[in-house]
Amino acid sequence: MKKFTFIILGFTLLLTTSSIAQLKIGYVNSDSIIKSLPDAQDAQKKIDAQIQEWNEEIQKIERELDTKRKDFDKRKLVMSDNKKIVVEKELEKLEADLVKYRDEKFGYKGELYSQQEELMKPIQNKIFTAIEEVADDEELDFIFDKSGQIMFLFAKEEYDVTPLVLKKLQ
Repeated sequence: MKKFTFIILGFTLLLTTSSIAQLKIGYVNSDSIIKSLPDAQDAQKKIDAQIQEWNEEIQKIERELDTKRKDFDKRKLVMSDNKKIVVEKELEKLEADLVKYRDEKFGYKGELYSQQEELMKPIQNKIFTAIEEVADDEELDFIFDKSGQIMFLFAKEEYDVTPLVLKKLQ
């Protein structure tokens, strides 16, 4: 019985090893692909310009809030209780508006997310199509993205299909 189990195990190992040896694997560096594409660079410039505009607006609101807070701190000793309450509510509202603005622009599903999605989705689709074409042309079974969460401790340069994907995109 042990001999039979050993033969089955050896045969299974032999089949598994031979099928693994036939796999063709490639990888790409999507960061370098995106950096090489003029469309992606233009999209990133638009996104960066919008971020700069929003950050300037946030800084403006922060300066206004800081000025009003300092003014309140200087005058609160001579203010009536009713006036203090009114000014404190104004400061709280301004703080809430700042938080809301940040969230609308930079929060989860905010305008930044939507703009990135809108501008980068067509570029990502174009890259993905080129990767699929390279996989078909080179008869690859898998293509991994070296720049993502998958970490390569070692990868032979011969399996890097990034140049082929870039060529397809031109």
